[in-house]
Amino acid sequence: MIGSFCVFRSKHLLIIPPTFLVSIGIACSVVAQSKLYNPIALPPTNEITDKLTENDIPTGLGGFARDYLVKLNKGDNVAIDLTSDSFDAMVTLLSTDGTTISENDDGPDGTTNSLLFTRINTTGTYVVRVRAFGETGIGNFKLKVTRLRPS
Repeated sequence: MIGSFCVFRSKHLLIIPPTFLVSIGIACSVVAQSKLYNPIALPPTNEITDKLTENDIPTGLGGFARDYLVKLNKGDNVAIDLTSDSFDAMVTLLSTDGTTISENDDGPDGTTNSLLFTRINTTGTYVVRVRAFGETGIGNFKLKVTRLRPS
């Protein structure tokens, strides 16, 4: 039958209209997509020791990234510290809509670790993206988000 998908089941022929298959395909792809991207919530200490692997988010530049969720408030001044002995660390702060707020490749100490300072303009849940600079880099790292207090 043209325009339909036929399934032989036992001694019966089941004809499924293409619009039904498309509907199922859309529903399946939505479920699959939601399982693909699941940022990790930072613990209450806003500090984590973890590992960047080849199973993380492909960056399109040959490397990989891992995302963490952190709740921040309007007016917060934050320091995001990313250290690794395994790769050239790069940290990015993203808003909930995926816009880059700020990023840093190398910290002020002359190493390949990253230290990012920024002020938060809108209360919300943000994404802190950990990745290696350039095409390669996987391994252990430590990430810490600190709210700075005025003196």
